[in-house]
Amino acid sequence: MTTTLLVIAKEPVPGRVKTRLTPPFSPEEAATLAAAALSDTLSAALRTPADRHVLVLDGSPGPWTPPGLEIRPQRGGGLDERLAAAFASCDGPALLIGMDTPQVTPGLLEPALDFGAHDAWFGPADDGGFWALGLRDPDPALLLGVPMSVPETGAAQRARLRGLRVGELPGLRDVDTARDAEVVAAQAPRTRFAAVHARLSARAVTR
Repeated sequence: MTTTLLVIAKEPVPGRVKTRLTPPFSPEEAATLAAAALSDTLSAALRTPADRHVLVLDGSPGPWTPPGLEIRPQRGGGLDERLAAAFASCDGPALLIGMDTPQVTPGLLEPALDFGAHDAWFGPADDGGFWALGLRDPDPALLLGVPMSVPETGAAQRARLRGLRVGELPGLRDVDTARDAEVVAAQAPRTRFAAVHARLSARAVTR
């Protein structure tokens, strides 16, 4: 069976991404942090064994886009529809992650592409959402109608998996706020995200 690792992301354009980082960061700085987080995520994804590595993108590729990716446009309206459409494009088991966890590693991702004993994988996020969802049979109906970007998102999505054999992934912290960015940068000090965060934080202090 073909296994697919999906990364769903938004082009890091100032004013369109990471708006909750502003302030203390400017829209341009928030977009720079988003680009660094996306670069780290894509690097980890490409180093994870899978038959296909697909970037499902809202926007256009940029210098942060490494070679080796299939790039597909996002389809649908709401986030649940876009996630469902991403899974619908797969013809075998798939794992989907977002761009908000630059601390992710191949060691976290690789087990969730093994569906030998599981029908699904679920990675909760600290804010009540989820950072990873893996499906042996990528049925869009498992996502359609799930309320997104609310504190109950993770619980609602997890409930959709009831009756399936679900593997549990470690919880991770999404980067949404300045405090999130500080914590994640400290957790993953060798990432591009941490380096950019340190540079921009030092600049903010000197303003």
